Amino acid sequence: MTDKQMTRRGCLTAGAAASLALACPQFALAQGSPQAYPSRPVRLAVGFAPGTGPDVLTRVLGQRLGETIGQPMVIENRAGAGGQIAAQFVAKSAADGYTLLIADVGAISIAPAAFSRLPYDPARELLPVSEVVRTDFILVVPNSSPATSVAEFVKMARAEKDKVNFGTFGAGTPGHFGAEMFAEQGGFKVEPVHFRATGDAVTAIIAGDVQAAFVSTALAMAQVKGEKMRALATTAPQRSPLLPAVPTFAETGFPKADFSAWFVLFAPAGTPESVVAKLNAQVVAAVQSPEVRRRLEEAGFSILGTSAADARRMIATDSVRWQKVVASTGFKGD
Repeated sequence: MTDKQMTRRGCLTAGAAASLALACPQFALAQGSPQAYPSRPVRLAVGFAPGTGPDVLTRVLGQRLGETIGQPMVIENRAGAGGQIAAQFVAKSAADGYTLLIADVGAISIAPAAFSRLPYDPARELLPVSEVVRTDFILVVPNSSPATSVAEFVKMARAEKDKVNFGTFGAGTPGHFGAEMFAEQGGFKVEPVHFRATGDAVTAIIAGDVQAAFVSTALAMAQVKGEKMRALATTAPQRSPLLPAVPTFAETGFPKADFSAWFVLFAPAGTPESVVAKLNAQVVAAVQSPEVRRRLEEAGFSILGTSAADARRMIATDSVRWQKVVASTGFKGD
């Protein structure tokens, strides 16, 4: 057979395949095209340890998505560096929709401003699918602290000769720069104490090894109700139904302490638009289902489920805000 005949046969074969795909959708599915998605299990990475709020979100969402898309969602906890390890893993993965990420503001909007050698570029390598939920933060102190209100805490902090120790769940996280933001508004100095593991930070707060911390509403709820920590205020615009006795920062005279942590589902940049659209539709439906909504709200999350376009706009705006906050502190993580 001549080269020309081989080329002609190849063209005819390709044309026949294309015609068959149009006439028979099952053929397209068998070829692994985006229309077939998903045809195998999907990995869903999260940058925090099992049992944490982000892990709870990922497992609740993953279970529901697995049911609706017809393939298992395999949860991978790639904890460490404030979510950066998981973000890097997904950013460098194949853009086929089979490796996804649940990431928060820290790894996406804060990290690029705080770390000059970040091993991934969120804006270029990760594609937002939907802003799934948000969670606000509670200013907590050890139960042994003399401060029983924000006013008392600020007065105590201003009187300190040394900086006030704030525990954080890692450098570059919302709790880290939230503490810096609050200190600037309160007129005192803060010394962040970064912990590698959530459990270590919680232990330090309970033991009084640090003077305060910003923790998520979900985490604070159990500790406060168990009288292991004292809650002074929430960063939310209104009081949380989970902790209705805790005032907002606006009520205490600090309306600018209004930061929160959003959680977005991401795919690697370059993932087919049809796959992103399908994932978005499934996420929106999942978080609006009564059972998923109930479980996430009980865990301290506010339900969203936005479009991919809205998620992109939100991240762009929020990144600018956090860049200014990071710049004002002079922090550089490397």
